[in-house]
Amino acid sequence: MRVVILAGGLGTRMSEETELRPKPMVEIGGRPVLWHIMKIYSHWGFNDFVVLTGYKSHIIKEFFINYYTRYSDITVDMLNNAVELHKTRTEPWKVTLLYTGPGTMTGGRLLRARGYLENERFLLTYGDGVSDVSVPALIRCHEEAGRVATLTAVQPAGRFGSIAIDAGGLVKNFVEKPKGDGSWINGGFFVMESGIFDYLKDDGTVLECEPLETLAREGQLNAYKHHGFWKAMDALRDKNELTELWLAGKAPWALWL
Repeated sequence: MRVVILAGGLGTRMSEETELRPKPMVEIGGRPVLWHIMKIYSHWGFNDFVVLTGYKSHIIKEFFINYYTRYSDITVDMLNNAVELHKTRTEPWKVTLLYTGPGTMTGGRLLRARGYLENERFLLTYGDGVSDVSVPALIRCHEEAGRVATLTAVQPAGRFGSIAIDAGGLVKNFVEKPKGDGSWINGGFFVMESGIFDYLKDDGTVLECEPLETLAREGQLNAYKHHGFWKAMDALRDKNELTELWLAGKAPWALWL
């Protein structure tokens, strides 16, 4: 089963980082968040990727083209114009990189990959979110539901901590970043049947709007409730929080370690 990753957006809310590189290439502990996402899927045995690029796509392409030398020890023999690799660090991945245009919407990007995915079930996620979701459990949930698509529903932590105050104005306790208001949101990590392409029209199609809303109305959109870790790297503070977890050796999404 192929894993499709949406990696073409502008990432305007992280302009400090994305002015020079696409958002999926913003690093967590020295590795692009895209690499972290691929490692999650690879942990579960999914190693065939289709990366849908757009904004500054050449940077993503160069990353994979130069992956062998970037993460291997090398000797450069300049006299004889030769390069020798030592202790090669690589992955069991097959990566297809599709340029889907700088202004194409999420549904439009997926539509452009139709020729690579038609008549197949596939996995899909965003290029900026990490989680300790069990992909096999997600797939089982999808199979049991028998619908066109399944999304992973999550309850992210609130942005701020909260305090409990009694009737007399006395602060009773602090709660650091509790869950939000109890509602569930779309956390990505989809499983989709090829029938999804019947709901995608053109480059301007936003996957999260008409396609998913229509699927929901038709009873064809399933939800897998994930109660574990999930975080999207929407802003610089998110990147910093994820980096702190990684450097401290406490990254819940790093299932491969």
